[in-house]
Amino acid sequence: MWNDMEKYLNELSFHKFLEIFNYQSDSPLMFSTGLFLFLFLGFYIIYNSLRNNLRVRIIYVTLFSLYFYYKTSGIWFLLLIFTATSDFLIGGMISATQTKIRKRLWVTLSVCINLGMLMYFKYTNFLYGLAISFWHHLGGILNEQALQQLNYKPLDIFLPIGISFFTFQSLSYTIDIYRGQVKPVKRWIDYLFFVSFFPGLVAGPIVRAKDFIPQIYRKPVLLYNHLGEALYLIICGLFKKCVISDYISVNFVDRIFDAPALYTGVENLLGIYGYALQIYCDFSGYSDMAIGIALLLGFRFNINFDSPYQSASITEFWRRWHVSLSSWLRDYLYIPLGGNRKGTVRTYLNLIITMLLGGLWHGAALRFILWGAVHGVALAIDKLFMNLFRLKANGADMPFWRRIPGVIFTFHLVCFAWIFFRADTMEKAGLMLTQIFTRFEPGVFLQFVSGYRLIFILMVTGYIIHFMPKKVDRAIQEVITCMPLWAKAVLLSIAIFAVIQMKSAEIVPFIYFQF
Repeated sequence: MWNDMEKYLNELSFHKFLEIFNYQSDSPLMFSTGLFLFLFLGFYIIYNSLRNNLRVRIIYVTLFSLYFYYKTSGIWFLLLIFTATSDFLIGGMISATQTKIRKRLWVTLSVCINLGMLMYFKYTNFLYGLAISFWHHLGGILNEQALQQLNYKPLDIFLPIGISFFTFQSLSYTIDIYRGQVKPVKRWIDYLFFVSFFPGLVAGPIVRAKDFIPQIYRKPVLLYNHLGEALYLIICGLFKKCVISDYISVNFVDRIFDAPALYTGVENLLGIYGYALQIYCDFSGYSDMAIGIALLLGFRFNINFDSPYQSASITEFWRRWHVSLSSWLRDYLYIPLGGNRKGTVRTYLNLIITMLLGGLWHGAALRFILWGAVHGVALAIDKLFMNLFRLKANGADMPFWRRIPGVIFTFHLVCFAWIFFRADTMEKAGLMLTQIFTRFEPGVFLQFVSGYRLIFILMVTGYIIHFMPKKVDRAIQEVITCMPLWAKAVLLSIAIFAVIQMKSAEIVPFIYFQF
């Protein structure tokens, strides 16, 4: 009997162990989890043994990438395969077609497929709700009783994680073939490798085919200085995400945005400052880890965040914030709309349209559209002033005494827009502004410092790191690069220990997983 019981318990433990490797909707796989570290170590050992075997290496990495996406979105990894397959075939047809009209038809089909998927998964409920609201307000055709009889509620549509990123990435491939900027890949598995490559799969950076595909066929080489750079990026990413972003989110920022009326104006303002730091640390932390992990595998991603809050203008901000997305919107939306080639008024209109659609890309809600509108109008006004006074967009020629006010103004403009981006409803956004302008009560600041001591320290530390000069950042990276291997291992262990100590009990997904 005891032997049977022991056998049952062993089978039960083994079954639970296997469950870890299955998709769990409440626990998506993230770079900051222990499971990913465990999986990646096993993956990396085998990967190193395949550095000289191109075909097997491509298949191996692709299978791991698909498994990684399965662990984040379940069966919807098939959607990723469908996207890659359709655009691989369409890319080949665009290249093989001789007439421009037929090329245009093929690229239009790619646009319709990719944007059609986005429309269904991200905007069906938004459009459905708008339609119900429209008919309800149009002469009372549908009153409240009618809505109740219809049992109106949002459709149960699962949003695959990172769908916006891999569809944009795949769409850029077919468009670039149409423009004659890249040639189609010859093998389907190579293209699936490009679309599914796991470091940037679910939250970017959005990688262009012309930058990434040539790297697939090179033998991966990890130089000693690349190892130091990769380690530095991974440690920075872990610290930003797990120590700063998650902690101030769970213990302060979420509380303010959930009930702004319960807090004074100064607490609401600090909550906004906290969210500005949270979203930067969250997303740039993911990008740092993605770039570092890709570098360990022998692939180079372009920088995605370049200290954006140091910007002295809103134009400079968008050249530093989420560079892969802002450059994608510029190349595949703003320029096709006419860019600055259609006159001054059209230029300003194109900027506003681009940012409105950029806001809608982030989410199907009025608050995201308003966030995009704030940035679009600000970009248009900034462009107007640059033209009037012949200023440079990056502010490089701006004297120190002018740059400081520019940085302060731009930062607060961005923070103002973050209110609408983060608030659950427009009512809460209005409450935050009302509290700031009518119940500021600056004396509460000292109470905040004493009551939220660790939050205050983390926020100050986060902003100090963000505004740190580039030469200091490079010097720290150089120190880590020059460390012996055992010291690097110790440093990484210390970083992981700090993450474990600060990590909240609940899993905090990356903010951009929802986009």
